[in-house]
Amino acid sequence: MKAVRLHDRSGPAGVFFEDAPIPGPHPGDALVRVRATGITPAELTWSETYENADGSSRIPSIPGHEICGVVEAVAADVDSVAIGDEVYGLTSFVRDGGAAQYVAIAAAHLAPKPASTDFVRSAAAPLSALTAWQAFFDHAKLSAGQCVLIHGGAGGVGTFAIQLARERGARVVTTASARNEPFVRSLGADVVIDYAKARFEDEIADADLVIDTIGDEVLERSFRVVRSGGLVISLVAPIPERLLERHDVRGLFFIVEPNRAELVEIARRIDSGALKAIVGQVFPLERAREAFELGASGHNRGKIVLAA
Repeated sequence: MKAVRLHDRSGPAGVFFEDAPIPGPHPGDALVRVRATGITPAELTWSETYENADGSSRIPSIPGHEICGVVEAVAADVDSVAIGDEVYGLTSFVRDGGAAQYVAIAAAHLAPKPASTDFVRSAAAPLSALTAWQAFFDHAKLSAGQCVLIHGGAGGVGTFAIQLARERGARVVTTASARNEPFVRSLGADVVIDYAKARFEDEIADADLVIDTIGDEVLERSFRVVRSGGLVISLVAPIPERLLERHDVRGLFFIVEPNRAELVEIARRIDSGALKAIVGQVFPLERAREAFELGASGHNRGKIVLAA
């Protein structure tokens, strides 16, 4: 098969399009003929991208963990999906991803593809939508009437976060560029802070929850805008203990996990029109290096997807 493979940890420069063996499904796996793969530029910096679960090297490795395609084969012990099923899912980060013509993935991590959208748009959902879903509903227990600040509202996670928070009945504040203000408002943002012109801590106070997709000094400043007892969720890196000691605010860093039941719910919302997957740009597999370079430049709208 043809695949996108990483030969070292040099970022986009280490991305190559080349021949690779078709993976054989292990027990519990399905082999999926990939039609589209969503990419996350930061995955080129993750140790899991280059290592197996036991810490051993997995180079050359295949990136891209949001996949959508058609089931080609299943292991003998699998009955949750069948050959010919159109599916989408989130692959394990310590296994090869789906930036290839085929991927072997745990069948339990697959769900029926949203019926109303094509393969490309469906591939933009698994990691980003699951991250927002788990942040709000599994961890923060977001409820109607709460105020949430979402950093990077025009990005892959941010677009889903705005929509899910709005659906839950929260007041949604987000940071975005001026050119993206109409876009994020169309998704449900109540207040948009242009990060190039204003410091968000001067515009908002007493938020119940902050979702940080940026990190560094944005994370530190976020603790200043949360009410006592509120919560800051970092999606970028663990929260320094000094911030928790300095503020009467809870902090959480988590890594998204595959979840079939939640993917089923996300697909149901997409099919009902309550949730939209936003695709910024689409590249063929052979232009994956260019796609990762674009992603690394930042400030992209929605998700970058590779079409197989």
